[in-house]
Amino acid sequence: MSETITRAANSFKFRKERTKRSRLSMLLLLTAHCSLLTFLAHCTLLIAARAQTVADKTIASVTNGSRATPDLITYSDLVWQLALEPGTPFSDKPSSDQLKKALHTLEDQLLILQEARKLPVADTPEALKEFNDTVDRKRNELAQAFGSRALLEERMNRVGLTTEQLDSILRDRVTIEKYLDFRFRAFVLISPKEITDRYNQETAPLRNSGRIVPTLDRERSRIEHDLTEEKIASEIDTFVDGLREQPGTEIVILSPV
Repeated sequence: MSETITRAANSFKFRKERTKRSRLSMLLLLTAHCSLLTFLAHCTLLIAARAQTVADKTIASVTNGSRATPDLITYSDLVWQLALEPGTPFSDKPSSDQLKKALHTLEDQLLILQEARKLPVADTPEALKEFNDTVDRKRNELAQAFGSRALLEERMNRVGLTTEQLDSILRDRVTIEKYLDFRFRAFVLISPKEITDRYNQETAPLRNSGRIVPTLDRERSRIEHDLTEEKIASEIDTFVDGLREQPGTEIVILSPV
């Protein structure tokens, strides 16, 4: 009996971790700073920021060949990426591994943003209002993830991130999210068999364990959501790998981290 319960607990833990990894994959693609076109103005603001004590420098350039000028990634962008991840312990002196992880995320971010730029922009009053409302919602969600707006602002002050720069980050975040929804979410289909198979996989260890087994009808919506997010995360990973390999893509490391 104890062995069965242990297997059941491990099964639910595995399900939770699998969904967590899926969501984490999406999160990493939706939280980076991608507004990197105004590098000189960006550096001027950083020098003026009292909280920024490390001289900024260009770390890498990223281009998919569609623009004459590549996008730049600076050291501050790496620090900002780490600082804006609520679930990640933050240090004023990030390790090399942390910086490399942030750099890889930013590279992926820019490759996706460069694809998003190819699409026509809806500039109607209704579309602009909907976009700005989404940016406001993302700002509120970010503050909530940190616990409060005051805690978010405290983290921002530590890394010299201004309100205007955060707004630019969020606008890019929304642009990327809308592009990914357009590119992937509308085309993901989950079959009844996939839902049933996942349900049986999750609940099998619970049978004959003395624990209440939730019904398929009760779990259907949650399972469909989990499978959808997992498929989207997998397709995005494949998509970004393809962007890295496509002709015209060039990622140049200008300064090691």
